[in-house]
Amino acid sequence: MELDSAVAEWLEERAMPNPKHKHSRARRDKRRTQKLRITPPGMAVCPQCHELKLPHYTCLNCGTYKGKAVIQVEEV
Repeated sequence: MELDSAVAEWLEERAMPNPKHKHSRARRDKRRTQKLRITPPGMAVCPQCHELKLPHYTCLNCGTYKGKAVIQVEEV
């Protein structure tokens, strides 16, 4: 009997709290959508050719970055 009381005492000391109410699936899913929200990257306009490009990147249409030609773009 001493072992059972020792185990019971050990379990009482280390018992973790449990939730009092069950969260619904809708409440759980609403919380999880905030973590999964992905925003599209912001787009900037190239000052040379006025095409959309990613900010701080070389324009893939004309090959310029900060007004200077960085890469040569082949015409198709």
